[in-house]
Amino acid sequence: MNKFRYFVEDQIFGVCAKLGEKLNFPASSVRLYFIYATFMTFGSPIILYLVLAFWMELQKHWRRHNSPTIWEL
Repeated sequence: MNKFRYFVEDQIFGVCAKLGEKLNFPASSVRLYFIYATFMTFGSPIILYLVLAFWMELQKHWRRHNSPTIWEL
């Protein structure tokens, strides 16, 4: 089950997991609240999710650029 969870989190940007990690909440609770908010507001949190996913990917690229590995020099 953990392999499946890690696969899904990697494939779906891991936004809820990262947010739960930062706020010290379980990732499953964050996902559940995200689903509730999506249904209550007719899908508008999806835009926020995509913005956060883009921001996380951008930070990952900045970190790689600022501290390259020996193979990238």
